[in-house]
Amino acid sequence: MYELSIRTRFAAAHCIEGYNGPCSRVHGHTWQIEATVLGPQLNRLGMLIDFQDLKRILKKIINKLDHQNLNELEPFSGGGGESPTAENLARYIFEQLKPEITAMQEDLRVGSVRVWESPDASAVYKEVQPLS
Repeated sequence: MYELSIRTRFAAAHCIEGYNGPCSRVHGHTWQIEATVLGPQLNRLGMLIDFQDLKRILKKIINKLDHQNLNELEPFSGGGGESPTAENLARYIFEQLKPEITAMQEDLRVGSVRVWESPDASAVYKEVQPLS
């Protein structure tokens, strides 16, 4: 199994409603995202996926979040919206990335998405695949 990762950054604000602490107020982060793609074989050029293709797909997702208040965006907005935590943001990006990657190449899958809200605090989302 091969694994390939890229990182990118974007700036956005958020607040954690109902949290008892300073994060309950609107504040910003320079979020760092690491997306990892897995696959069983390399293409004829010896690549799992072109770094540029993965960057382009991730950038399309990130552009919707960049310089925004995450609390005002789906799926985080409204009374029933999810809290825009690093954990939920990692899952959201994973779910947006997943169909794009499998559409590119059927045997590729998203391994994980890691989201840093600071240099020393991150959350990761990955789907556990059943052993077969």
